[in-house]
Amino acid sequence: MPILSWIGKDAVINHHLEVPVKTLEKRYTEGSEKSENKIIHGDNLEALKALLPEYEGRVKCVYIDPPYNTGNENWVYNDNVNSPRIRKWLGETVGKEMEDLTRHDKWLCMMYPRLKLLHQLLADDGVIFISIDDNEQEKLKLICEEIFGHANFLAQIIWERAYAPVNLKKHFSESHDYIICYAKNISMAICNGLPRSEEAIDRYSNPDNDPRGVWKASDATVGPVVDDKVYEITLPSGRIVKPSDGRCWVLDKDRFNEFVDDNRIWFGPNGNSTPSIKKFLSEVKQGITPMTIWKYTEVGHSQDATKELKEIFGGKSVFTYPKSAKLIERIIGLYTDKDSLILDSFAGSGTTAHAVLNLNKRDGGNRKFILVEMEDYAESITAERVRRVINGYPFEGKAEEEIFSKKLTTRNILNAENILQEAEAVAEERQSEFAKISKPKIQDNCIKVIGTKVFDEMMEGTGGDFSFYELGEAIMVNGNLNDKLDVETIREFVWYSETHSPYTKQKYDHPYLLGRHDDTDYYFYYEPDKETTLDRDFLATITQKAERYLIYADNCLLPQDDMAKFNIVFKKIPRDIKSF
Repeated sequence: MPILSWIGKDAVINHHLEVPVKTLEKRYTEGSEKSENKIIHGDNLEALKALLPEYEGRVKCVYIDPPYNTGNENWVYNDNVNSPRIRKWLGETVGKEMEDLTRHDKWLCMMYPRLKLLHQLLADDGVIFISIDDNEQEKLKLICEEIFGHANFLAQIIWERAYAPVNLKKHFSESHDYIICYAKNISMAICNGLPRSEEAIDRYSNPDNDPRGVWKASDATVGPVVDDKVYEITLPSGRIVKPSDGRCWVLDKDRFNEFVDDNRIWFGPNGNSTPSIKKFLSEVKQGITPMTIWKYTEVGHSQDATKELKEIFGGKSVFTYPKSAKLIERIIGLYTDKDSLILDSFAGSGTTAHAVLNLNKRDGGNRKFILVEMEDYAESITAERVRRVINGYPFEGKAEEEIFSKKLTTRNILNAENILQEAEAVAEERQSEFAKISKPKIQDNCIKVIGTKVFDEMMEGTGGDFSFYELGEAIMVNGNLNDKLDVETIREFVWYSETHSPYTKQKYDHPYLLGRHDDTDYYFYYEPDKETTLDRDFLATITQKAERYLIYADNCLLPQDDMAKFNIVFKKIPRDIKSF
């Protein structure tokens, strides 16, 4: 497998381990005080590290839209890299001429440790989607291969983000972005597929009134030839048929007769057609396997996203190049369920939260989101958008919704009269929801009916909640525990550093017991204003029996014989507290 090298790589491969662990300080909550949704303002590298104690291995889907590194962006991500050559390099101004190597190196140094932490946060059956364009696509894929593994590559999706050429371009007008997708463990990732379209469902019918429901005929022959699957079949009409040259039946003779007995073979309405196999809609995979080209007609385009964001903010243009909520809804829908956790650490305008809220409203789900945004607009744009989407926002104008659509296939054209009747029935059924419903019309190679809602005061909200956080104090300062922090925060840090499992605050009979993990009891004998000593007096206070004990204290006076006898491991505060 090719390995990508760049100036500064050696300094960032393990840089995520050196990032200080900080607290998350809640500033306020919108909606329920028990909200599990988070919007975090702060450097996303530090924020991802701060999320580890609670969320390592729990995130089902990550979507990120990092800077594309076009040379026209003013992105600033301080990675605190200590290497002298990297410090010198980070201090240089990134220009637009003659220094492509420097610009790409800087981007890779920024991305690598963030991807390492995102990998840790992903659940074993989780997936990550990353938007990118041609500036860094090939380099991003190479570092993802290194971090996630070649075997876990799922797809490189092409999103049609634009629908019209920009004629000012000298050579080509780019109309697409990429979305690179990897699994944490491809053997555990489950793709839900896309919902079946009306067109796909219409391919099924039930001409023989089979009690198992609608079905479609599938070819009963296959190539190349397998000798024991070449035989004569006598049709109900009496005609005898064999497979054409170079082909054989899909089923051997005994299996074919079993299918006939189970009414799974179709000989046509008059019993004189070459046999086909009945494929029942109820028995096929319910989701359609997604393809890797996503058209703007399916998931929206950049102008749609910009228009929607302007509407949310009362006509103001507050953010450039937002992603379409429809696009993120498709991403989330493919690999999550109704209770999944979704993370976006380059949150921008907050589209990911908007998509989660839309899906929850649509299907009654309880998906949770975590957004991280380092820029000053984290509250004024990111959180404000989510707040307005939840509560509704002032809006005067019209909103259109497609309520009926059928593709103009040959079959549908021949069945046009019935399709028009179906369209009119849908329009009549939903008349009360809209101010106006269009007559059936041809658009995007489909017969469509469009409903129009008129808003003169408010756009209805999705409902939901979130809490807004800032990055707080570092837990370790100059190698010592930060005595400004409450003890419970420090206990959580120590527990996670030892067990890599979430800390559950609860009362034990012993005040210094953190909990039990893998048959080991963990004690953190810590007092902010005095030294503590592990001795026989302290040992006498432990009444809960365990196979092994790990005890933190400032000092230890226990003899080695006692340590071995009771299977005790001593760790000194703060020297032996590990980071992660």
